[in-house]
Amino acid sequence: MRDMAIKSRSTARPAPKPNERSSRAMEPSVPRGGASPTFRPIHTRRAFEEICDRIREQLAIGALKPGDKLPPERDLAGQLGVSRNVLREALRSLEMAGVLRLQKGVKGGAFIREGDTGRMNDVMRDMLSLGMISIEELSEARVEILDLVVRLACKNADKADFDALQQNIERTEAATREGRMLERVEYSREFYRLLAASTGNKVIGMIVHSVTEIHMRFVYAKVASSGASTPRLAEKRMAFLSALRARDAATAARRMRTHLDYVHRMLQADPGAMSLQIALAEMGPLAIARRSTQ
Repeated sequence: MRDMAIKSRSTARPAPKPNERSSRAMEPSVPRGGASPTFRPIHTRRAFEEICDRIREQLAIGALKPGDKLPPERDLAGQLGVSRNVLREALRSLEMAGVLRLQKGVKGGAFIREGDTGRMNDVMRDMLSLGMISIEELSEARVEILDLVVRLACKNADKADFDALQQNIERTEAATREGRMLERVEYSREFYRLLAASTGNKVIGMIVHSVTEIHMRFVYAKVASSGASTPRLAEKRMAFLSALRARDAATAARRMRTHLDYVHRMLQADPGAMSLQIALAEMGPLAIARRSTQ
């Protein structure tokens, strides 16, 4: 009887066939919540993107350097195995990215550009436009970044850096004395560029330039609308430079932070001067002065 019971249980559920077992193993498991996973379709990369990558690879390994000219369009298209129209699309994309300079004429062609730090300004403005970063985050980042800048400048700045900052402060003082307050905004922008350059770190210089470029728009708007400006700016900058020359990082950092806090409070007192439209707008004299230095 016991043998019959065991036999009946063993025959009650037939063993799966080999093909059934393999098909079950291939079935995806369904999550406990009941929702099955979804996958996006795979898209083949466009040819012009591959071309851009090939050119960037040549830059990375040093086969191409700033100032170099790419092979003629016909030859380059032949090497890459693409049509000239596809190649032109890639070259235009690299031009927009700031990698190439396309020049027409007998001596024209596609040339590798020097690094363009201004591209970072466009990225920052786009991120503001898209809401990926806020004006408050930008202001906070500026304070913290400049704190690092001051400490590195105290360590790495040389006499030429100090002299350049000194000349900038003298121009700031003259602009203040003569009432050229909007022009003084441009000198402030230059002051932070010089300070960042004195760190000897190009990455930091690019970040400071990008953040300062937008911040100066707020300052410009405030000065243009109300005439308000930081009192005794040249005197405060001179005291800051004195600490910098003495390599007194703690004092220099404290003086910089005090100044930034004052400017931030001044701007916050006028919500209109801190609007997103101000940050993204082109401004007359400041924009003209900026373009003239490029």
